[in-house]
Amino acid sequence: MSSPVVDFIATEARFGARNYEPIGVVLSRGEGVWVWDTEGNRYLDCLSAYSAVSQGHCHPKILAAMVEQAHRLTLTSRAFHNDQLALFYEEIAALTGSHKVLPMNSGAEAVESAIKSVRKWGYEVKGVPDGQAEIIVCANNFHGRTLGVVGFSTDPETRGHFGPFAPGFKVIPFGDAAALAEAINPNTVAFLVEPIQGEAGVVIPPAGYFTEVRELCTANNVMLVLDEIQTGLGRTGKLLAEQHEGIEADVTLLGKALSGGFYPVSAVLSNNDVLGTLRPGQHGSTFGGNPLACAVARAAMRVLVEEGMIENAARQGARFLEGLKDIRANTIRDVRGRGLMLAVELHPEAGRARRYCEALQAKGILAKDTHEHTIRIAPPLVITGDQVDWALERFAAILTQDFS
Repeated sequence: MSSPVVDFIATEARFGARNYEPIGVVLSRGEGVWVWDTEGNRYLDCLSAYSAVSQGHCHPKILAAMVEQAHRLTLTSRAFHNDQLALFYEEIAALTGSHKVLPMNSGAEAVESAIKSVRKWGYEVKGVPDGQAEIIVCANNFHGRTLGVVGFSTDPETRGHFGPFAPGFKVIPFGDAAALAEAINPNTVAFLVEPIQGEAGVVIPPAGYFTEVRELCTANNVMLVLDEIQTGLGRTGKLLAEQHEGIEADVTLLGKALSGGFYPVSAVLSNNDVLGTLRPGQHGSTFGGNPLACAVARAAMRVLVEEGMIENAARQGARFLEGLKDIRANTIRDVRGRGLMLAVELHPEAGRARRYCEALQAKGILAKDTHEHTIRIAPPLVITGDQVDWALERFAAILTQDFS
């Protein structure tokens, strides 16, 4: 008789589209930094659902807010006001220093909304000829999976056989301010960029890059759009990753941790010019800004600040990074990170990173490979020093093995 794990996995394989290749574990419960599989084995979650569960699994205060609101009112559509949306607007604006807020559901929706908004701003405010707006993006970007977004991806797996794609995007190297300066022209309306390229393997730009980017965008009347869907809300040890260089984006995109993993919530935050061009009927979402989402997001933001999770991310991230760098292993090509957004890149001859992730699973650690040879590490922001040390012992044991 087959085990429950095999049954779950086999059923997924039989009925589900094969658009993911998960690690072979079936999870059934989570609390804080820990998750348990259907056979009762416990794991330290070092992915946090791609940083969506930054506040820890099933945070009791976010759960309480969700349950309370679910008993009262879940959805009205934007045809009517609700008593949670205005409070969400007020609180997220106060937290981030934003002027206008557009609530959506998924991160990809936030990106698509920003693309529409900056184009509209370009035509109606900047004076770009209709249909000629250009948005500059970076090679190896990841901004979601929608057709509009994959059209300017440079990943063949993401783009292959999904075209034709919409025009209006120009791709430049990440971390190269000179390339940005050369790419800008009178029709450029925005530069859309991740502060740290997460899916590409936690790629951190050179120091001073975003200071130059901000100056270039300001000088050329180009909207700087920072996709902080992964980096935002404390992941890098600051509320927003932009704060590491003391800059402010014109448009900031948030998602993932905005709900603490309980519900899909995203937001486009901007100055008045960009979102101020939208008029009733021009953009919307049935579920965007619904009372359940707003109540959950308000609680998620509150615990992030009140429980010192941002400061803890900076502190434990430094501890984790130092510990990873101390591991002496021939398999390791590079260790990098900021806050609790970390990566170990392996030498190609060391073999696929997935092998190491599967070996880590056997040691009680759940991490995920990306781009063949990189292990991403992003535990919940509530991780303690003792838990970091516990994890480092297991990383050291696995990374010193040769799976080639």
